Amino acid sequence: MPSLDIVSRVDMQEVDNAVNNTRKMLTSRFDFRNSKTEIELDRKEKKLSLLTEDEMKMEAIRETFTQNAVRRGLDARIFEFKEPQPTSGGMLKREVKIQEGLTQDQAKDIVKRIKATNLKVQPSIQGEEVRVSGKKIDDLRACMTMLQGAGLPVPLQFVNMKS
Repeated sequence: MPSLDIVSRVDMQEVDNAVNNTRKMLTSRFDFRNSKTEIELDRKEKKLSLLTEDEMKMEAIRETFTQNAVRRGLDARIFEFKEPQPTSGGMLKREVKIQEGLTQDQAKDIVKRIKATNLKVQPSIQGEEVRVSGKKIDDLRACMTMLQGAGLPVPLQFVNMKS
């Protein structure tokens, strides 16, 4: 019986490359000379910390990082930028959460959308992914096409397609 898994994964090496590219670009910018600016990636917690002097520089860091991430093939929807918070040294700090995996609500939404199509497939939630199985591989492809055009808030990948 053909099946596939619907997941939302992030290549942390590409996130690391985007952070490094952003650091390099900021060191060459005139408006960041002699300013204290830091970008730190915590791979375990899947968080970024942006630290700089003012709101204008914070927005420039966000834009530069997002451009570099998209250039590296990452979807901008995986980054959840929190509001900048003032720190004790007169600096601004912004946390960026990197979302990986499907939440239960997102998985339920995907299952609901698949069932609404009346295709002959059976979706089931398995942790942070959704497995879809059916008798015809064309039904699985139709399901993939529908989900790609659905405008979901997370990027989806379709893996382990077995026929």
